Amino acid sequence: MPTLASATVAARFWLLVEHAGPWASHLPECELPSEVHELIARAADLGVRAQLIRRPGRRSAVRGPVRILVADTTAEVPWVAEGRFEDPRDLDLGSLLRGVVPASCILVKEPVFLVCTHARRNACCARIGLPIARVLGETLPGRVWETTHVGGDRYAANLVCLPHGLYYGSMSQAAAIAAANAYRHGEIVLDRFRGRAGIPEPSQAAEHFVRAHTGDLSVGGVAVESTRSDGDVTEAIVRHEDVRFRVVVERTVFAPCGMACADTIMTYRLAALEHIQCGTPVLT
Repeated sequence: MPTLASATVAARFWLLVEHAGPWASHLPECELPSEVHELIARAADLGVRAQLIRRPGRRSAVRGPVRILVADTTAEVPWVAEGRFEDPRDLDLGSLLRGVVPASCILVKEPVFLVCTHARRNACCARIGLPIARVLGETLPGRVWETTHVGGDRYAANLVCLPHGLYYGSMSQAAAIAAANAYRHGEIVLDRFRGRAGIPEPSQAAEHFVRAHTGDLSVGGVAVESTRSDGDVTEAIVRHEDVRFRVVVERTVFAPCGMACADTIMTYRLAALEHIQCGTPVLT
């Protein structure tokens, strides 16, 4: 099953609230302090993606100030910051939307990894995700969190790498460790890479195909500069170092059963890729 260009589009800004559980199917149904519910509702109104997080392993009640992480994944220099709040409503989400670290939060220097283990949303997320979260947490202590639904249950287990919002799906324990270690060194593993959250799916696809063509796996090495869409076809200008490519991708259907069925998946195919400077197609 193809995973490319399936990262959650509406997830530029992130709000992560520590809560050991249990987790209901949807956040408004979770048993949370009223002030946390108010913060999550305000985040939803502002277009900030809210997640509950907890440490892998044994569940234990979290006492004292509420630990909160916030992230801006598509800033020029993406960042994640952390703070503890007696009253979560004191968190300044307005600063987050302006790309400014909120008061009472400090920048986190190391990457943060989220593994979806939301059983009430999808049993597979827990069955596959829990062992991955545990092993990854042992490999990278203090950097890994279990989290609620991140989007794309069919891709379980899902891994999200912050602050860049990189999505991986259909992960095994070995694949998760490889992806996490690559990210810590500023690189992407294309195998099982879903894309980068917060940017349109056609742009995710265009970046993917340029990476596959050039072999550039650095996180910031490839970026879409502009796009133009006509129905299911999108033309993108993609920068790679000092080179620009014209990339045409087409939205298409992938049917796991080999025919039109309820479980069809929308994906993208490469229609054209050419070097702009010389105008000579390198792949069509």
